[in-house]
Amino acid sequence: MGRIVQFSDVHFGIENTAAVAAALAYCQAEPPDLVLVTGDITQQGFRREFEAAARWLKALPEPIFVTVGNHDVPYWSLTDRLFHPWRLFEQTTGHPAHDHQFAGRDFMVRGVTTARGWQARLNWSKGVIDLDQCERAAAALSATDPSCLRILACHHPLVEMIGAPMTGEVKRGEHAAHLLAAAGVDLIMTGHVHVPFALPISGDDGRCYAVGCGTLSERERGTPASFNVLTWDARSVTVTVMAWTGSGFEPSRTMGLDRRLAVRPA
Repeated sequence: MGRIVQFSDVHFGIENTAAVAAALAYCQAEPPDLVLVTGDITQQGFRREFEAAARWLKALPEPIFVTVGNHDVPYWSLTDRLFHPWRLFEQTTGHPAHDHQFAGRDFMVRGVTTARGWQARLNWSKGVIDLDQCERAAAALSATDPSCLRILACHHPLVEMIGAPMTGEVKRGEHAAHLLAAAGVDLIMTGHVHVPFALPISGDDGRCYAVGCGTLSERERGTPASFNVLTWDARSVTVTVMAWTGSGFEPSRTMGLDRRLAVRPA
């Protein structure tokens, strides 16, 4: 059985200080196979926020996989937004912003960037996905052993969760989700909406799932701060939501997902 801890939307600058410290202690007490952080590690992209985020990331047990979010663009610098949206992220964290991947013993994670420094629409916080980058990720994941758990990580949900407090509105997101499902990807793991969820990609065989993670910031949207613990075996994946009680984290919800091994070609 494998185990991944997923954090998202920590938003250093307005982080829940006690929850962030407790999340770190949770990982240090029992290091997982991977710590996955799906974007928005800062609130406004200030250097001091990135440096605080980097200190927290470096204290987590390795290996660590981090993707960028829309809040990880320097908010107040138009020049950086246009020409160097991810420079501070890469300089301070040491993690790449594009086309990165991690292969574990029986799983693989590939990152795709859905955040942008600017867009040709008014709300720059929404998502955009590049289908060429998505196809490269799908090819890399589909090349793994059929028994491998295949995970695509990005910040914005590619499909919308009904009833969520906000939307990702990812341009080409639905197309990308079906492309990934057709390639045999098991999980599309995201953040952004600050609400945990797990739902199948419609139109697929029902074995590719969108998995969303809550926040560790003070920007709660109707649910307490939380993170996901992902475990799996040959037949199923279990997503356990660990919710903040004010003094610690406790399991609040468990979602069981069937794996697609029986229908995946060798």
